[in-house]
Amino acid sequence: MKPAQGILRREAPQVLARRLGINFSDNRLLYRALTHRSYLNEHPEALEDNERLEFLGDAVLDFLVGAWLYNHFPEMTEGELTRLRSALVRTEQLADFAREIDLGELMLLGKGELEAGGDQRPALLCATFEALIGALYLDSGIGKVKMFVEPMLEAATDQILTARKEQDPKSVLQEWIQSQGFGPPVYRTTGAIGPDHAKIFEVEVVVNENVYGRGQGHSKQSAAKAAARAALQALGLN
Repeated sequence: MKPAQGILRREAPQVLARRLGINFSDNRLLYRALTHRSYLNEHPEALEDNERLEFLGDAVLDFLVGAWLYNHFPEMTEGELTRLRSALVRTEQLADFAREIDLGELMLLGKGELEAGGDQRPALLCATFEALIGALYLDSGIGKVKMFVEPMLEAATDQILTARKEQDPKSVLQEWIQSQGFGPPVYRTTGAIGPDHAKIFEVEVVVNENVYGRGQGHSKQSAAKAAARAALQALGLN
């Protein structure tokens, strides 16, 4: 299907509602959710863009994702929940949710934005998905939003957790450190024992002048990974 400009403008909300299997009592909300400011500039009859709905949808998603994670992962620490929530509401992930429902082809964009591939840009897909959430919340309430979003969250969370099991422990630790607003970790070699052909290095990882973990390895890199792994275990993130 072509983008929304290939459909009669007034039909885009109905097409999306049918696709989602959701009855909107006010299709004007859905129309507004699909309207990018570039379209508004070229079509004065369109009275409002989706930026206010995007703001609302962002807040609704933050709450719903946080509550869903809290209830589904009682064993997770605050830090781990924070990292997982960040992964679920980041721009790229919300853009993936938008692609799941082919939202790009229904976005109302100005001619220049459309020609530049705006219907495929992660930032615009993310913003329109958030606006859709805001519209659904205003039209039908939080329960309807939960029914729509939670199946997406479950599938995405499984993928994220599976990928993280294969991640380098230094990368996982770095991600957690960033989510806490700390400075970058420092891996400090504290010693080396054994003969040159079988030397074992000792490394500690320091965050905000505090030692978070220590490790050993036959290279400084492997010792640093062991230190990061020890830090993740101490933090309850592994």
